[in-house]
Amino acid sequence: MCGIAGLLGYKRNTKENIHKMNERMLHRGPDAGGIYLSDDGKVALGHRRLSILDLSANGAQPMTSHSGRLVMVYNGEIYNNSLLKNRLLEEGKVSEFRGSSDTEVLLEAIEFYGIEETLKLSKGMFSIAVYDKEKNTVTLARDRVGEKPLYYGIVDGAFSFASDIGCLRVIDGFDNEINTDVLDIYFTEGYIPAPYSIYKGIKKLEAGTIMTVDVDSFETKTTTYWSMKEVARKGQDNLFKGSRAEAADELERLLKESISEQMVADVPVGAFLSAGIDSSTIVSLMQQIAPGKVKTFTIGMEDKAFNEADIAAEIAKHLGTTHTEKYITEEDAKAVIPKLSTMFGEPFADSSQIPTYLVSKMTREHVTVSLSGDAGDELFCGYTSYDSISRIWGKMRGIPYWLRKPVSSIVLHSPLAQKEIYRIKGTLLGAKGPCDLHRMEHETDPIIWDIALKDGTLPYKYTELPNDYMSEVNHECMLMDMLVYHPDDILVKVDRTAMAVSLETRVPMLDRDVVEFAWTLPTEYLRENGKGKLVLRGILYKYVPKELMDRPKKGFSIPIEKWLLEPKLRAWAESLLDYNKVKSQGILNPDIVKRIWEDYTQRGIYRIQIWYILMFQQWYESEYKKSTIY
Repeated sequence: MCGIAGLLGYKRNTKENIHKMNERMLHRGPDAGGIYLSDDGKVALGHRRLSILDLSANGAQPMTSHSGRLVMVYNGEIYNNSLLKNRLLEEGKVSEFRGSSDTEVLLEAIEFYGIEETLKLSKGMFSIAVYDKEKNTVTLARDRVGEKPLYYGIVDGAFSFASDIGCLRVIDGFDNEINTDVLDIYFTEGYIPAPYSIYKGIKKLEAGTIMTVDVDSFETKTTTYWSMKEVARKGQDNLFKGSRAEAADELERLLKESISEQMVADVPVGAFLSAGIDSSTIVSLMQQIAPGKVKTFTIGMEDKAFNEADIAAEIAKHLGTTHTEKYITEEDAKAVIPKLSTMFGEPFADSSQIPTYLVSKMTREHVTVSLSGDAGDELFCGYTSYDSISRIWGKMRGIPYWLRKPVSSIVLHSPLAQKEIYRIKGTLLGAKGPCDLHRMEHETDPIIWDIALKDGTLPYKYTELPNDYMSEVNHECMLMDMLVYHPDDILVKVDRTAMAVSLETRVPMLDRDVVEFAWTLPTEYLRENGKGKLVLRGILYKYVPKELMDRPKKGFSIPIEKWLLEPKLRAWAESLLDYNKVKSQGILNPDIVKRIWEDYTQRGIYRIQIWYILMFQQWYESEYKKSTIY
């Protein structure tokens, strides 16, 4: 795992600034760093390296192709690089390789097959930048699902890009303003989805996308080489024909193949283990494949309502892993909070970012790579909210939208809306379809639209999917989550917190073949009678007793609602939410912020937006107002 950066057409001190960009992401690659400057000074590439494969200098970046035509910086792993390597050798494209890194294989494949064909052949996670000296272009690309980040945009007249948005912030001449139009989405969801960022003129390259930039004109051409929407629709149009047991067998085969590829490294490898279905399945299969004991890692909480470490320890004991656990205190968790804004570089407010950072930090003391069970809920219908959406939509879908919409408006503008239950029902009644209903679950409190002072609101993927695109409610919701929530919340959280401690994380369930197979499964193989992930359970119960797993899930969270009332954190929060401070910033509505805080502290009404506002305010104070080197 690494970090990449670049500047095109920068008019100031290019060498000094690409070095500054590299230093800002030192945590992403503490083992080595390098830069490339083109002869004409128009192209600068930067790289920080966390050595995983080929620890020698043969794997160093920026890397030039054998012909000298291409120069590449790359963040990620190509898990099937041995297949690509053998093909290049067999076809005589390359006579021999200098080293054993996947970087060299990827670069040579791009030169001979082109970047789009190479990425279609590749299985992995990555963000890539390739400078073509002959064509005078730089091509950016991101993996299929969005595991690895890539920001780009114009800074001080130059085209810039980086793995870390903070790298763009340290460029001399950076004066990009806050993109206030994205704040409605942020205060609804707690994150800023691609393609947007917190800054005007800066975007995130979307998953499965290739963008080619002309070095002189900055003109761009963007193509999609893999589409989650198309894969999902194609899968549901070509359902798996076998039984549920046969589906579990096929999924197990694919997961074992994925895990085998992702366990390859020249450094120690382990796995996160909670008490959940997903991580337990991954660890079970790892233990089947590994030549020795798998190293597993869990953190626990003293508060039993939030603790799953005791169950995780039982699972680890049953599987025979070498298990490490650490019980964190409230002070441990609270000490992380000041680091969050710099860690993420833009407002991000999934409070499970705190335990995710702490488990990553503890894991990094033992291994350099850790596998996780992420994506199980989204790909295999695990969220309980899917049941409620199916139930509500089942009642609503028979009533025409042209009738429901005005009734919704009447309810929301009547005295009934003073009561929460009618406000929620009135809001949901106006949903156009299951996706709209899924989105509206987060929007039933109208106060969220008044938190930010802004000119407008931007559209995003929750509003773009056609009604009944998947022809089935659960799959409709799963697709929405795989397009927005998973890449822009879950994967961002894991990448940034793990990279903050220089830990590489890998997600076997996001393997191309696993994802494409998952979309072929009928709903009854995924969810039944309120229980989800049936096909995963069919694998897991071969290795872990059912009674050990069938317990209420507590989630990976912290009691932030409770902690914010305690003196130290309350003082921190109130300093950020000070009325005059908020008013002077001119970004948030101070009266609304005050009302939300007083509803919580004086009337016991906790809204998740409190944490969203605090994370925004902390980011504003530590990142936007001043440049901070992390």
